[in-house]
Amino acid sequence: RQVAAARLETELARAHLHALETQLQPHFLFNTLHAIATLLHVDPPAAERMLTSLSELLRASLAAQSRQEVPLADEIELLRAYVEIELVRFGDRLQVEMDVAPDARPAHVPHLLLQPLVENAVRHGISPKKHGGRVMVAAHRDGDRLRIRVQDDGRGFCPEERREGIGLSNTRARLRQMYRDAQSLALDSTPGQGTTIDIDLPYHTHVGGAR
Repeated sequence: RQVAAARLETELARAHLHALETQLQPHFLFNTLHAIATLLHVDPPAAERMLTSLSELLRASLAAQSRQEVPLADEIELLRAYVEIELVRFGDRLQVEMDVAPDARPAHVPHLLLQPLVENAVRHGISPKKHGGRVMVAAHRDGDRLRIRVQDDGRGFCPEERREGIGLSNTRARLRQMYRDAQSLALDSTPGQGTTIDIDLPYHTHVGGAR
């Protein structure tokens, strides 16, 4: 009975994680397809580049769909495909920098961890600014911990304006589900100066290592 109960709990946790992931993907796809449809009439070559990047992103995402965790290096490649899409949309108004330490790249992280966080930074932080801005993604190993930061110099917001959308709230829920108390996600924002998200996870290089 104990084995059966443990197996049921594991299956329920997996179902919950899958439900959270499926809320993220349609949200992003809708925005991207809308942008492609708009560009088709005003800049067909740009629409074609965006469609190619979207195909690459979906291909890589589907390849990792059966895994709850993937190496951070794989997440970075997914993120690069997403960034290519946004660069077509924003042009010179958007800069994205990545600083990922070599020893952080093998670390396993939740699949689709970075893309929704960067999407939030672009949409809520950079997009409202007339001259755009910069998003920085950084990661490094700190002993048995993995530190990840997503930072933008965008619009920022006051504490009373703080509302977590699907991307951020789902990320919190997934991290709690997968790592329980061994994780943290801290959000800090200043109006006119930008927003910073710091994630602290157990460092491990094999599936299930943090459990």
